[in-house]
Amino acid sequence: MDDIVKQALAKWPNVPDCYGWLGLDARGRWYLRDDATQAVGGFAHSRGALLQHDKLIAFIERNYEADARGQWFFQNGPQRVYVELEITPWIWRVQATDFAVTSHTGRKAVVHECLVDAQGLVYLGTDIGLGLVHTQDVGLVAQALEAGQWIARDVTAASLPATYGYVLRPQAASAAVSDGPPDSLGSAAA
Repeated sequence: MDDIVKQALAKWPNVPDCYGWLGLDARGRWYLRDDATQAVGGFAHSRGALLQHDKLIAFIERNYEADARGQWFFQNGPQRVYVELEITPWIWRVQATDFAVTSHTGRKAVVHECLVDAQGLVYLGTDIGLGLVHTQDVGLVAQALEAGQWIARDVTAASLPATYGYVLRPQAASAAVSDGPPDSLGSAAA
């Protein structure tokens, strides 16, 4: 986390959390979701404006974390901006030379497992969590499998949030907590 963010947290510790304003798609792209976009529906129905400012994206990615409930957020100074996830909290890029894995935020990870769902989407469980392999790198995963680097196993996509402890829609999970316990992490429909 950036030092300036830590200083802001210390100075203003009680700033309310923000929900619905930021989304992460299956290709590792960030979207700003204003009031009008949110009124249309969740991230699956209404993405918002694609962020393209490199310095803003870098700031978000340096300050991207999860809370104890598996809700991912961007710490924007003293305010937590919870992220709507299209599919997983990490989007992996795979290197052709050695099959090394890096997240959409540039963070390196060690692969522990390779998973494939019924739609053919490929996920990697790593030392920092579960993520979807970027569509451009699925061929590299096939090469890694052929080389014996990983062994793929089938998985049900709908089970991933609960199994791996992440929340797709923090706002829905937060509302469910205030109304009663959620049926499972990330299970709220968009």
